[in-house]
Amino acid sequence: MQRVVSLFLPRWPTDRLRRRPGAASPQHDVPLILVGREGRRRVVTALDAVAEGLGLRAGMAAAKAQALAPGLVVVEADPQGDAEGLDRLALWALQRISPIVAADPPDGLVIDTTGADHLHGGEPVMLTAITQRFAASGLEARAAIADSWGAAHAAARYAARSTFLVPPEATDPFLRSLPIAALRLDPRLVHDLRTLGFERIGELMDQPRAPLTLRFGPEIGRRLDQALGVLAEPVDPIRAPDLVEVRRVFGEPIGAAETIARYTAKLVAALCAELEGRGLGARRLDLLFQRVDNSRQVVRIGTATPVRDVKRLTRLLCERIETVDPGFGVEVMALAATLAEPLADRQIVSSLIEEPEPDVSDLIDVLANRVGHSRLYRFAPVASDVPERSVERAAPLSPDAGVAWEGDWPRPPRLLPQPEPIETMALLPDHPPVWFAWRGVRRRVRRADGPERIRGEWWKRDAEMATVRDYFRVEDDTGERYWIFRSGDGEHEGSGSQRWFLHGIFG
Repeated sequence: MQRVVSLFLPRWPTDRLRRRPGAASPQHDVPLILVGREGRRRVVTALDAVAEGLGLRAGMAAAKAQALAPGLVVVEADPQGDAEGLDRLALWALQRISPIVAADPPDGLVIDTTGADHLHGGEPVMLTAITQRFAASGLEARAAIADSWGAAHAAARYAARSTFLVPPEATDPFLRSLPIAALRLDPRLVHDLRTLGFERIGELMDQPRAPLTLRFGPEIGRRLDQALGVLAEPVDPIRAPDLVEVRRVFGEPIGAAETIARYTAKLVAALCAELEGRGLGARRLDLLFQRVDNSRQVVRIGTATPVRDVKRLTRLLCERIETVDPGFGVEVMALAATLAEPLADRQIVSSLIEEPEPDVSDLIDVLANRVGHSRLYRFAPVASDVPERSVERAAPLSPDAGVAWEGDWPRPPRLLPQPEPIETMALLPDHPPVWFAWRGVRRRVRRADGPERIRGEWWKRDAEMATVRDYFRVEDDTGERYWIFRSGDGEHEGSGSQRWFLHGIFG
């Protein structure tokens, strides 16, 4: 089932202007409006939140706006610059979110995420990540996902939430309560419908189509069918001018998995030859299938390092062919390297001279394309004595930063996400517990080693100036070994709470 994300940028013209570097960007606390011509009148075409808070609104005469808000910054509107900026945002989303992205002028993007949401942790996580990324860049954004472009467009603009998810096959009840303007109808047509008493989309859906078409033309029925998913509305994806892409057009539509796999291999070979001519390797490949009903299916794969190995890329793509629904047949197949990086030829080292390092990038690519790149990582050391701060997640093939875990005391292979409180009996200040109770089970300590004193990192927080932890390795009667600590030195109250915690488990 198709799933489409609509990204709405309610203040795109003013947000884009504020993102200009240096003195060209107005101050954030100063009201800002953009003005343009509407016939012979100069009117407000866009405004920021500060200006809106002063009572200004779009469509107001520019002179009236200046009279109501002294100190107002007035800038000429630049519709062409706004459109070009949307195209740049679409290219960014093409590389990071989904292979089918297009600008949705004048204030948004449309993204077909069918089959791609699992690579981002699911639809809710994906929507939140998108809006947070745009907010970090200074762009106010709202995102919604639905079964159709029209429904997602309406949800992003009329649900009044930063993220909104319309469940699959729930488009009809969702649309019924929205105003008719959410159907992307011409404003004059919306005005005429309101004159007749129509306010909600549900009222239009319950009306016979013939009278509406006879009076207003086919636009109302077309927009209703598009929003409900009855009429296909394919997204024409944006393409960068320097995109490396190969295509195959078929005289007769194809649909068998074996046939698709065979032509996939041919496209990969042609693309790798093109990449070799440019000295590039693919980091992300998008295989698009245009069906006879003018809809598109897509397969996206990524690699941890630049690759132009035909067999390797073909295998990664063919593993995803089962997710493609050819429908009544595929007319066009296109393979594009949406992310490519320089790749120099490597000299093969003879095993008689030097033992080559094992290459696990192929395995990483297979796993990452199945479960998502964000779920694949390795642990890297961090220069910190505090155990929970001494490790971080890193990309599987990220270069070694040169940091290593130091110290003579062993660390448990399993560290709990948070230290868990335990009940103990111990002689203060330096003796290990005689017994401890964890998660309702009391354990008698048979052997122990410690204490290892770890002091707080006072240069990070003043609260850690005098805090200490005394860690012990203990073994119970069953042979299980644990890593426990006392918060404090056992003597001074200012050094910690003097409570005991279990922090790790030795295998």
